[in-house]
Amino acid sequence: MAPLPALVALLPGIPLLPPPALEPGPPAARSQPGGQPLPQGRAQGEWLEINGWRQRARWRLEGGELWLPLEVLDGQLGVSRSPAGADGLELEWFGVRVLVPPGQQRSLDDEVAVPTTRLLRALGVSIAHRQGTLQLALPAAELLAIRSRDQGLGLRRVVLDLAAPALVRSGDGRLQLAIRTNAEQLRQLRDLGLDPSDSNGWLNLRAGEARRLSLASPWRLVLDQPLDTAPKAAEPPRPQRDPRLVALQAQGLQLQRQIVRSGDQQLLINSVQLDPRQVPLELRPLQRPSGMQGLSSLPQLARQGQALIAINGGYFNRVNRLPLGAVRHQGRWLSGPILNRGAMGWAPGELPRFDRLSLEESVEDSQGQRWPIGSVNSGYVQKGLARYTADWGPSYQPITGTEMGVLVRGGRVEQRYELGELGGGVPLVAGDLLIVARGGSSVPWQPGEGLSLRSRASSPLGLKPHVMGGGPLLLQDGRVVLHGSAEGFTPGFLQQAAPRTVVGSDGRQLWLITIQGVNGPGPTLWDTAQLLRQQGLVDALNLDGGSSTGLVVADVQTVMGRGVAAAVHNGLGLVPRPQRP
Repeated sequence: MAPLPALVALLPGIPLLPPPALEPGPPAARSQPGGQPLPQGRAQGEWLEINGWRQRARWRLEGGELWLPLEVLDGQLGVSRSPAGADGLELEWFGVRVLVPPGQQRSLDDEVAVPTTRLLRALGVSIAHRQGTLQLALPAAELLAIRSRDQGLGLRRVVLDLAAPALVRSGDGRLQLAIRTNAEQLRQLRDLGLDPSDSNGWLNLRAGEARRLSLASPWRLVLDQPLDTAPKAAEPPRPQRDPRLVALQAQGLQLQRQIVRSGDQQLLINSVQLDPRQVPLELRPLQRPSGMQGLSSLPQLARQGQALIAINGGYFNRVNRLPLGAVRHQGRWLSGPILNRGAMGWAPGELPRFDRLSLEESVEDSQGQRWPIGSVNSGYVQKGLARYTADWGPSYQPITGTEMGVLVRGGRVEQRYELGELGGGVPLVAGDLLIVARGGSSVPWQPGEGLSLRSRASSPLGLKPHVMGGGPLLLQDGRVVLHGSAEGFTPGFLQQAAPRTVVGSDGRQLWLITIQGVNGPGPTLWDTAQLLRQQGLVDALNLDGGSSTGLVVADVQTVMGRGVAAAVHNGLGLVPRPQRP
């Protein structure tokens, strides 16, 4: 492939701002459930319009069935989802439940899509498409009453009683509800600290970290809200006005936007650059405090980790919400590396090292016999043995339907679990080692037997206190080292053009980078590697991209890969270094 054309525009120092808000359209007239059948032909597109609210989102219509990404269902409509069997899903929306087995899940580029026609029709959503834009409409529902009470354990429950189902959009701690309100109801919501505003049939609430649940008979939307993180009415300051950023920029922090041309498309590059030896910011992995299962918005991860700036991190399974790569924090493998994929390792105050990384682990009995361990605290499933610790979470639940295992405590087998006995979950406390056998493998040990663990990293970066995995590795010591097949990536993934998230170094500074297409889908991995080398980077690691691509600056998500703030599993954050007395 020919080298990329020269830089066509360089705009240093432009504040990183969120994309402009889209004005919602008026509510539609209410239709009856069912409606006209969808056409039997094929259609697809990259734009979605929900009650007049237009945004980028992939969709596909085929054989009378509409396929939508899980992120659209969750973040743009309000559909809840939960695991159902091995990689299956149960979708629930205002009392309507739909089971989606693995065979009914499809890939739209890098997103998981599921059939939605039955779910949408059951609640009266009208479906149409025109010139590449999918149009979904559900009339605004009347808000009948507002109820609230303290649940105990630091939770407050707010119940919105509705006259009909309602669309629920969420992101960055806010909810937009297709609900009609009156002045008294707005006052009640304001007294609850929800900072309401009502415009053209949409109710906007600051919901913070609230858990959301929709119910039927009667129609209700339930918000369970932690009282210690109850939302405040004041909006966060815009990034360019945040005094912390201003002070750090004076010490060497750089925020830049650039536009480059790659072939026939323009690319928008947002970058954060700093010398970690000079600027008082520490790079840290960001993860949910409750364990390795589950997803959060990138702003939530940043706030929980006290990060001033954050990008999304490594790969994960969007269906079961489990990690698929290395995350190491303060010397503990929260999730182990897989498939010898690219990774970075670092200690506070230094530039990261970049390499491909694997762990060679085995468990040894008192007779000296060893059995290999294939993965550590990982959602990556393969035949053989895997190990889990309390860093996985307070308990382990089986990932596949055929698992057995042993719990090792104090160097000896405490309990043995035969096939099917792990289903009730295994509580894990600090120091525990749970060894799980899958795919017909077995664990030969009985209670009381002594076992010890041996572990060795394939690269010195695996010994660093912090590690983040991704892949493929793009640049190393100034050379393009892209070899995706050696890291277990499929040909389709390697050839795909998509938004990108990259972490790298030019030998002096750490770079956190997002790349998006201005008039196209984004760069390929090869284009990304060439572009970053032109920018002066010598090391670069590709992280999760596509809809996961995100950048948060001063509590504002300024980059959303495909225009929707998708939930992610983990991230990388720049946390202010504590001031020394």
